[in-house]
Amino acid sequence: MNFRAVRAIYLFEMARTWRTVLQSIVSPVISTSLYFVVFGAAIGSRITSIEGVSYGTFIVPGLVMLSVLTQSISNASFGIYFPKFTGTIYELLSAPVSYVEVVLGYVGAAATKSILLGLIILATAGLFVPLHILHPWWMLTFLVLTAVTFSLFGFIIGIWADGFEKLQAIPLLVVTPLTFLGGSFYSVSMLPSGWRTVTLLNPVVYLISGFRWSFYEISDVSVGWSIGVTCMFLVICMFVVWWIFKTGYKLKN
Repeated sequence: MNFRAVRAIYLFEMARTWRTVLQSIVSPVISTSLYFVVFGAAIGSRITSIEGVSYGTFIVPGLVMLSVLTQSISNASFGIYFPKFTGTIYELLSAPVSYVEVVLGYVGAAATKSILLGLIILATAGLFVPLHILHPWWMLTFLVLTAVTFSLFGFIIGIWADGFEKLQAIPLLVVTPLTFLGGSFYSVSMLPSGWRTVTLLNPVVYLISGFRWSFYEISDVSVGWSIGVTCMFLVICMFVVWWIFKTGYKLKN
């Protein structure tokens, strides 16, 4: 394992975050704060509590997951797409660096940025509503698993995309709607039985449900299912990345 190469890629990607701190950190925090203000004032006045938890407190895990999912994909996809766009990807491919080390560097940096952002948003949420994390280690486990999994997914999107439009298509048209429909701002149990069954086909439901359980011990699905679905998606993403480097898909042409 060439740890020097991993460290170089990792530090380069982390340095890009500090150069664009307004876009990478400040903007997501402000957006999340606006969600608290808008949803807390508009919906919170009509829904006093869900399963014994005040509405403002209930939506905190969903808002954190919304930011972590979108930022993980955005950071990882742009991180690998930009070298393709500028042509410097060929220098990386010709260097004595394995694909495992490349993935560790890019995905590790993207996941780190997303985890830091999630923790900052949690601290910001504490300024609006009282927070009680009943299982902090499980909370960190779900946070890290989600950040790593969707950073890998973003890495795949960055390799697949051949334009900035494609780079934004899946996060905007697929991931964000699935997150909003995945129980970020409501409990799945509040839906009619038919819609509840459809909603359970949404994989994001399992991520948000498990993350919310670590806070309040309330969930829409069992914790075992939440961990299982997350790990399954992680394995799928790892297999796709392995296949991409094995075949050179959109890397060697």
